Amino acid sequence: MPRRTSARREGEHALSTEHALSTASIKGRGGPGDGSGECLVRRVLVVEDEALICVDTADTFEQQGFVVHTALSAEDALRRLRDGLTVDILFTDINLAGAMDGAMLARHARELCPALIVVYTSGTVERVAHAVAGSAFVPKPYAPERVGRLLRGMCAAGSA
Repeated sequence: MPRRTSARREGEHALSTEHALSTASIKGRGGPGDGSGECLVRRVLVVEDEALICVDTADTFEQQGFVVHTALSAEDALRRLRDGLTVDILFTDINLAGAMDGAMLARHARELCPALIVVYTSGTVERVAHAVAGSAFVPKPYAPERVGRLLRGMCAAGSA
């Protein structure tokens, strides 16, 4: 019997094994570098330095069936990706605390994973300078439910 967990680790939202298995057959985009053309689980890395926005967005994405990891800085997100965190989607604020902004993070993340879906967000800019190819932009304030639908659509388009 799968074990349920509600514990949350720093920087990550834990899902129950049952929930993760129930999303295992969702069509979408292949995992980074797997060449399958199918997303077994939609894995999202939410990068947002405003903790409440980060948690709210992550919770909503989880309710929509995504496996969600969070980072409060671009540096932390990039470290985790370099350490082997596998995600299909990067959802990042542009203006982040620290030396690296979301646009630079996306460029580095795409170097690590060329198939990565990238969606930027910001409440202070209207477009992304030097955005990675095929990315999308969502202005703040946004409804996380609508962003989840956008992510699913981008995932599905990537598998076509």
